[in-house]
Amino acid sequence: MKTEWRIFLIIAAFLLFATVLYGTWTAGETGRVEWIGTVALLLSFLLCSMCGGFFWFVSRRIDLRPEDRPDAEIADGAGEVGFFSPGSYWPFGLALAAAIAGLGLAFWQLWLLALGLLTVIFSACGLLFEYYSGTRRTAEH
Repeated sequence: MKTEWRIFLIIAAFLLFATVLYGTWTAGETGRVEWIGTVALLLSFLLCSMCGGFFWFVSRRIDLRPEDRPDAEIADGAGEVGFFSPGSYWPFGLALAAAIAGLGLAFWQLWLLALGLLTVIFSACGLLFEYYSGTRRTAEH
């Protein structure tokens, strides 16, 4: 996690610099600050700072991973990465629901946007609870 928080905070520092530079540059060119770009850069800075702060907070609480140790070998990172469902249809449903919500937003059809957002929530819940209910439910001991 050490690498991740450093990357995010370096990007955040650049975005803060770019925010100040952009704000002063547009104020010097036009006589007033161009607020849309300045606020977008500021919000990007805040988002990167939030992610970097989270990774920094987590990195203090866990042991060093092989990616964070300079003396680590490639074999130290071998092993199980995680569990990925081999035959799930929920990601397709989630993508379709997001596309429907995106179409509703693009054409400003509030009924389509609401339908898409409801299906996004339903699909995300289906993906999340896929192995806790239904036919794929694991046996409880």
